[in-house]
Amino acid sequence: MDSALSDVSWYSLRWFTPEMWGNFQWENSLFLYLIPLVPLFFVFRWLVGFKLNQRLPIALSKSDIQTDPSSWLRVVPPVMFTLTLVLLLIALARPQKTNEKVEQWTEGIDIMLLIDISESMQIQDFQPNRLEAAKETAKNFIMGRFQDRIGLVVFSGEAYSLSPLTTDYDLLSSYIEDINFDLIESRGTAIGSALAVGTNRMTESDSKSKVIILLSDGDNTAGNLDPETAARLAEAYNIKIYTIAVGKEGKVPFGKDFFGRTRYVENTIDETTLRQIADIGDGKFYRVGDNEALKEVFAQIDEYEKAEIKESRYKDTTDFYQVYLMWGIALFLGWLMLKSTFMSNVLQD
Repeated sequence: MDSALSDVSWYSLRWFTPEMWGNFQWENSLFLYLIPLVPLFFVFRWLVGFKLNQRLPIALSKSDIQTDPSSWLRVVPPVMFTLTLVLLLIALARPQKTNEKVEQWTEGIDIMLLIDISESMQIQDFQPNRLEAAKETAKNFIMGRFQDRIGLVVFSGEAYSLSPLTTDYDLLSSYIEDINFDLIESRGTAIGSALAVGTNRMTESDSKSKVIILLSDGDNTAGNLDPETAARLAEAYNIKIYTIAVGKEGKVPFGKDFFGRTRYVENTIDETTLRQIADIGDGKFYRVGDNEALKEVFAQIDEYEKAEIKESRYKDTTDFYQVYLMWGIALFLGWLMLKSTFMSNVLQD
């Protein structure tokens, strides 16, 4: 008997319930269509036999035979034989259960997210402000990846590695949620330093595809490393760089004044540095002015940097025809034994 059946009773009546049959796949389902022909065969055989068999007068009256309760036992052997044939047809149909397992994997991409947390990221041309919009979009981007290692760097006047490359996306999301303007005290925008820290995190990476996504709203105003030099260092490690400039030009809302009124400041963005970095890193530069545009940019990068997902499928198939075969053999043996008893119609050859 199949090892899968060792923990079940073959004589259990649950093998004949609709719930059990609904869970089966049938290897040779054609045999199931023959089952309705079994009772039709016996009806046809009885009709033919009724017309061809010779009838002899007997001492018993017809009423005596019909009123004798034991006469109903004569139907037991043909019923058993009918059930035997039905069970053998079920066994030939080979009822099965299949458990399919799917394993997915990919070579993966290493991605470093560099997020600007300088004071100007508090500007409210994004809702509720630039930093919060960037955080929300970054979280959605992370949760949409599959087996890619992602790291996190924040920067203002200095750059700080918040998380190394990891596939623990829930942990990354919690790190992003905790990002605020007080993580780094020194003011300014150290884009070159941020690129250097992100590159340093990838120096030991053996991934075929390595990507830096730099999000900032300003020009390089702090740090000891020139952004162009840092970009060339990243390019030497085959790291592709995407740069995203966030913010609108002109007057933009920036908090409240003493009287609770919205305060506006004049905002300018120098795209030159971020464009140069993207060109050196063989990536792409984006300029976004609102939440929706930022989401669209991350969606594009998500599509550009998709690794091929491969999968293996394993099918674990268990046969259950043995149960019905055993039942069929048991009923057949019972039918053979009853052939030589009073249950068989001795008046009929």
